[in-house]
Amino acid sequence: MKRDLYFSKPIMNAAGTLGFAPDPRNGIRLDSFGAFITNPISLRPRLPTVQPALIQFPGGFLLHSGLPNPGLSSVIKKHGARWNRADLPIIVNLMADRPEETQHMVRSLENIENVMAVELGFAPLLSDDVILMNLEMSLGELPLIFSLPPEQVLTLGPKLIQGGAAAVSMACPYGALMRDGELITGRLYGQSLFPRSLDMVRSAAMIGMPIIGAGGVWTEQDASDMLSAGAMAVETDTQLWVPKEAAG
Repeated sequence: MKRDLYFSKPIMNAAGTLGFAPDPRNGIRLDSFGAFITNPISLRPRLPTVQPALIQFPGGFLLHSGLPNPGLSSVIKKHGARWNRADLPIIVNLMADRPEETQHMVRSLENIENVMAVELGFAPLLSDDVILMNLEMSLGELPLIFSLPPEQVLTLGPKLIQGGAAAVSMACPYGALMRDGELITGRLYGQSLFPRSLDMVRSAAMIGMPIIGAGGVWTEQDASDMLSAGAMAVETDTQLWVPKEAAG
């Protein structure tokens, strides 16, 4: 039976911020969250990039990590029981560049009771056709959230919703900076992203798209503004890594 996508509270962490399962030992209270999103998970184990980088710029930073993880079967073996015991429903973020692998991963999650949805993330510049094939092959019991980069939210998002996706979320934009004479590409984080993110939420909501806002959400007011602009929920990311007094 297909499960519905419903948030008892509209705030949650973004993928890649709090690990693979809720952990009270990290000191971050999750009682204001409506769901917990896992780190990105691939079918097979994935090593860190050879040259990881964190480069600051005014209003944020660029992160290049390679999205390391032990692979889905290892994650389920280690954390599946913790997912089911968690107070929050779990949204599993999957790296979905190959539709056949995505289908296999989604099916393997359907029998885990407290997994409420799957969020699918994609490599930069992946074609619309491949993303649409992911939707076609992976539709089933679990609601599918498609995490799209800003340039695809308004163009591809409506087609995904029409095809049966439950919602679109906003992936980190990518950018590039120079370090020691070398061009480094990576995901962009920070408060400077918020104005564009808020405008994207507004535009998506105006055309009736179920949109989960993200990008530069730093304060409770930021989250409130996104919800007021029409977001069905909001993901917060690196704000979770800084002391509360610094986060405003």
